[in-house]
Amino acid sequence: MTGVKDPAGLSPAAARQLFREGLVTPTAGFASGYAQANLVAVPRELAYDLLLFAQRNPKPCPVLDVLDAGEVSGPILDGDVRTDLPAYRVFVDGELVEETPDARSWWRPDLVTFLIGCSFTFETALVLDGVPVRHLEQGVNVPMYRTSRRCRSAGALAGPLVVSMRPVPADRVADAVRITARYPAVHGAPVHVGDPGALGIADLGRPDYGDPVEVRPGEVPVFWACGVTPQAAIAESRPALAITHAPGHMLVTDARDAAYQQP
Repeated sequence: MTGVKDPAGLSPAAARQLFREGLVTPTAGFASGYAQANLVAVPRELAYDLLLFAQRNPKPCPVLDVLDAGEVSGPILDGDVRTDLPAYRVFVDGELVEETPDARSWWRPDLVTFLIGCSFTFETALVLDGVPVRHLEQGVNVPMYRTSRRCRSAGALAGPLVVSMRPVPADRVADAVRITARYPAVHGAPVHVGDPGALGIADLGRPDYGDPVEVRPGEVPVFWACGVTPQAAIAESRPALAITHAPGHMLVTDARDAAYQQP
């Protein structure tokens, strides 16, 4: 998938350097032991609405940090949020107008950047406990789906819940729930286990974002809230400008996974 021999063994700084140099790849499995984050940057006049949207929808939008307007680095990132992700999405009036490895040409001094917890952060804990993570095994992006569940709206922002899916053997579902529940800052426990139809998902083989993965006999689809949720709200609510990560192409931070793990 990446051409990198040992992505898990990279330091966060080394991973970000590869992305600055042009490597475009999903970041699942990179810099093992370090937290990853979703990114959303919006004009200052929309920042309060986005903060309120996150406060009202903490499962898909757990805020790790908010940078002041114009800032490009912060306490969990010794780098630059405009260049250090492998791929960005740019929305103008709610329309996706560009996907780019470098957001500097779109950057404005009034942009407020939100760093939102990512479920890639707890995947190391799943793997260490022997719970399979299929998209890592297959070397593809995690499948993500827009659901029929609505988030609580906030000001100008409204939209559906987005979820990520990992197939889990039926006898390990309880373990997956237990392990991930210890990471509430990066989505925590699943929001749904089992029938995709209960979330309004018609076909697991056709994710809205990312790639489909194999669901084997005896496995159950398990769904976690996903930090792509703000992008779905942006597409629906149509703000003048927003810059986000491309789904699955996250910010590798300098914070340790353990910093977000509860006893």
